[in-house]
Formats: sequence, C-alpha cells, structure tokens
Amino acid sequence: MSFRIDPRLPLTGEVRRILADEIGKAIAHLEMAREKPEQGLHKCRKRLKSVRALLRLVRSGDEPFCQTENECYKQVSALLAGPREATALIETVDRLADAFPEQSAGGGLDPVRERLVLRQHELHAGPGLDAAINAAVAACREGLERIDRLAMPDQPEQAADILADGARATLRRAKKALDKAESRGENEDFHDLRKAAKTHSMHLSLLGRLWPTPIKARRKAVDKLGEQLGELHDVFVMRALLDADGEPLGPADDTKLLRKLLKRSEKSLTKACLADAADLFGDSPKRSAKKLARKARDDLAAPQEEAKAA
Repeated sequence: MSFRIDPRLPLTGEVRRILADEIGKAIAHLEMAREKPEQGLHKCRKRLKSVRALLRLVRSGDEPFCQTENECYKQVSALLAGPREATALIETVDRLADAFPEQSAGGGLDPVRERLVLRQHELHAGPGLDAAINAAVAACREGLERIDRLAMPDQPEQAADILADGARATLRRAKKALDKAESRGENEDFHDLRKAAKTHSMHLSLLGRLWPTPIKARRKAVDKLGEQLGELHDVFVMRALLDADGEPLGPADDTKLLRKLLKRSEKSLTKACLADAADLFGDSPKRSAKKLARKARDDLAAPQEEAKAA
C-alpha cells in the first residue's frame, strides 16, 4: 500500500486507508520486537511517526479525531522510548569511533560501550519490555477500530485547504525552531527542529505530486537533515547521561575520551544542521503553503472534471 494521498480519491477514504496500513505495520513490528527488539522497536516507532505526521497534515479536517489519536500514538511511542534509546546510544558510540578512528584506536570508548550494552540487555531482557509491547499492541488495535470515526470534507477546494493548512503548520514550526536554534542553541530547539524536519519529510511523501515543486531533491535534503539532527539529539542524550548523578556511564577516567569526542561531534553537527535547515526552511511558510493550496486545488479537482466530461 502506498504512503501517498491519491488525488483521484476522496480525502477521508485515503487518510483512513493510510492510517490502517501504517498502524497495521506498527503492530507487526511490535510482534517482531519480542524476538528482535533492536529492529522491531525502531521500525515500529518509525511507523508511529508516520501516523502522527499524517494526523498533523489533515488535523484541520477533523480536529477532535486527529488531536485525540495523535496523543494516543504519542503515548504508545513513549512506552517504547527507553528500550529504543538504549540501542541508539550504542550506535552513537560506534559513530564516534568511526568518525574519530585515531583517537578511539586505543580502546578508550570500550568501557562506556560495554556499560551501554549491559544497559541495553537489561532493558530488553526484563519483563518491562513485554509489558510495554503488550500495552502498545493493545492501544494500536483499539486505534484501528476507531479509524472509521474520521470524517472530513472531501470537496477538492476544502481538501486542498486542509492539506495546505497542515503543511504550513509544520513549516511554521520548523522555521520557529530554526530561529530559536540560531539565536539560543538550546537542546530543545534542535529537538523541535528535528521533529519538524521528520514530519515535513513525511508530508512530502504523503503529498507526492501535489507539492508545488519537484520533491525528490528536497526530500533527500530533508532526510539528510533529519539524520544529522538525530545524531545531534543522541549526542545531547549521551552528554546528559555523563552529567547524571551516580555516573551511569562509568567513572571520569572511563568517560574522558567520550566527553572530548562528543564535544567535537556536537560542534560540527550543530554547524551543519543550522546551515542545511536554513536552506530548507528559510522561506516564508505562508508563501509555500499558498503555492501548495493552488496546485492541490487544481490536481484534486482534475479527476472530478474528467468524470463530468466523460
């Protein structure tokens, strides 16, 4: 099934179809996570992000439904955050080792990595993970049963306005986060920018040819930015663990090299993210949304005009 809104079909039916497909896949990934937590949890959380991106895109069409369902899947994702983060932190150490091979050649990152692997094993092997998966599966199955409650205007002009409103809201969120990241540079500013970039990438997929300019190059650039911001987020999480009480990553001698490499990585990632985000989100969200609305009206109306002519 395609993660793309078909302009030839009513918007309500298309959103229901995509929701059912993505939630169904999320459930399948949760079942996989019982045997392969690293893979299953990551894939499930990606599907949940897709669901929430779709709900944000069409929110103005049925706000009560979209707001309630978005909160539901936000909570489901939170159930799985800890076990997934445990894997992401190991990947962060491995990225640092690859990025700074000379500095890490002596095994200076090994003690931290060993502690993170043990932490991951404890989270994945304990009863807490099964309980989280069971709760997540139950919530997703209940969500599937609620999909038919969604009802939105399906007239081309109204549908176009709904899609333009959703796209504009995300672009506005990205622009606001970018401005704050440039002026303040706080962790939460980059985190907000990351979430907006991920959502925008999914909106590009959902809108397909409805987007007013060719999306292939833009999608590639947005995905690259999302990956960089994800790596930066993991750096922030790792630094917070280093500063936490009880030295969860080990004593100062074991974490000295990690601190040094995290600082260097943060500096380079911050610079790259700000530059790439400025290229993508520097334009006025209102202007971009107007172009989208005009093109969407034309494209959504075309099938109906063809049907009348026939």
